[in-house]
This record gives sequence, C-alpha cells and structure tokens, in this order.
Amino acid sequence: MYICNGVIPTLVGSRVKLCAMTTEHASALYQIWSHPEVTRWLGAPALSSIEETEQLIAFLSQMAQEEDSLRWSIVGPGGEVIGSCGYNYWQLQGAYRGEIGCDLAPAFWGLGYMKEALGLVLNFGFNRMGLNRIEALCHPDNNRAQRLVQTLGFQKEGILRQYRQTPSGFQDVTLHALLRGEWQ
Repeated sequence: MYICNGVIPTLVGSRVKLCAMTTEHASALYQIWSHPEVTRWLGAPALSSIEETEQLIAFLSQMAQEEDSLRWSIVGPGGEVIGSCGYNYWQLQGAYRGEIGCDLAPAFWGLGYMKEALGLVLNFGFNRMGLNRIEALCHPDNNRAQRLVQTLGFQKEGILRQYRQTPSGFQDVTLHALLRGEWQ
C-alpha cells in the first residue's frame, strides 16, 4: 500500500515539492492542462474550464485511493503549482513495472524543475513501491521529453507504432525504460 490512511505522501526535493492534488490547485493546473504548448504532447483535448479540471483532479484522486494511478502536483520554489507528475499505472505481481507521465507550465521549461520532480518519483517507485522497471512513453517529435528521460538514465527501447488513439488519429510513441539496477 503506497497511500497511507488515504494520504498521498508528500515528496520534497531541494527546489520542488510533490503533494496531493487538491481543488485549490485547479486554477494553476487548468492553465497548464489547457496550454497549447503542453496539450500538443498529451494526446488529449485541452480542458475547457476550471470545473472540468476539478473533475479531473477528483478522478485522479479516486484512482490514487484505488491504487490504479498516482499523480502529484509539482509546487515550485515560490509556492506555486507549476505542473504535475506521477505514475499513469503500475503493475506489481508478475512485472514490477510502472509508467510515468508529467507536464509542466512552459514558463518553467528548461530550468531543471521536472528533472528534480521525476527524480523524486523514480526514487519513490524503486525504493517504496518496489518497482524493477519504470517506463516513459513520449511522442516521437517531443525532443524535450526524450532528452529529459535520457538525462535521468532511461534508455530508448524503440517505437510503439500507433500505440495511442488521439483526437487526431492513432499516434506512435517512443518507449524509454529505466531499470532498478541502472538507477543511481
């Protein structure tokens, strides 16, 4: 069990803090999840309102309670929500693997915040969840995301052809993976 007494653990780094999403984060997350530079890589339509964002936060919180997914808000050094990250899914018995996902407000791109946040997520996955393999799926044209995961030690394993269905049709993704033995 990774959620203790219904509480998603807070993870703290030197510049970022990962905490449970709340409706107080909805306005900031709406700005991120509806931003065209972010949504082009998500493979889902942009959110249309803060209310829709609140519904998504409630859905993600319920999935965390059921241990189907685990997503944190990323709080920057100024106390503002600058993105989100976490596990889109995981499987323990028979696989011990999980898949990470992340998004960040464009104003914070290239400053190392997501690298730090994902480092916390990876450490949690390997050391608390007991995962052996963590995967990241990236759009083939999202060079920034691919560089990020490679900087964290992930290795590109190949292309999954027409892996996701998106509003614009089926989409390829690149599969990157990091094994427990490769993690610092």
